Amino acid sequence: MTPTLQKAFDYYLSHQDEIVCKYNGKFVVIRGHNVIGVYDQELKAIQETETKHQEGTFLVQFVSSAEDTGYSAAAFEAI
Repeated sequence: MTPTLQKAFDYYLSHQDEIVCKYNGKFVVIRGHNVIGVYDQELKAIQETETKHQEGTFLVQFVSSAEDTGYSAAAFEAI
């Protein structure tokens, strides 16, 4: 994971309880230390965010409780 994506993922982990309360079951887009978008579908989150931000500069994360944490950054690292 790139340092940029790690920073966004670390932000998600450190604010996970708050983010789950607001956005459980959604896909959030995190850039740096900010949630910049909330979507029902992962592909829509990626497509819309790519129109405003360069690939690899944001993380798309499915919001769920701590037991289910994972990330969807692999596609951006490979591009």
